[in-house]
Amino acid sequence: MATHPPQARIEFYFIDEVAAQLRRSVAATRWLINTGRIGSSKLGGRRIVTQKQLDDFFADAFGDDG
Repeated sequence: MATHPPQARIEFYFIDEVAAQLRRSVAATRWLINTGRIGSSKLGGRRIVTQKQLDDFFADAFGDDG
């Protein structure tokens, strides 16, 4: 029986979860997504934000200072 290497799980959040992390309203979070400041994708008809997209948003916000 062939075994496959374990795949990394992609962490993702729904908009209300992103809003809670940012301490912003859902409407403000949707605005950030709609203006392209936060990347997002669709999964099963729902808008999601991956951990990488959220990390990219923070990196853009703070530059290379980390």
